[in-house]
Amino acid sequence: MRPRLYLKVGDVVTHINYSIWGDGEVIEERHSYLPGGMCIVRILFQDGVERSFINDLDHQCCCYYAGVRLTRF
Repeated sequence: MRPRLYLKVGDVVTHINYSIWGDGEVIEERHSYLPGGMCIVRILFQDGVERSFINDLDHQCCCYYAGVRLTRF
């Protein structure tokens, strides 16, 4: 079963709980080719820090459930 991805490279996002980070842009996607493997995105926020999040909507810790929301895509 393929993962349901939330973000892709180039998407602009914000975090609903950490507005001090500013907007962020997805700069990398990583996918595991193993069954049950992780899908990770790296996001560069305006505060200059890169943060990594799980990018599979079927995973309970997906970045959407953690508070990352699309602002532009």
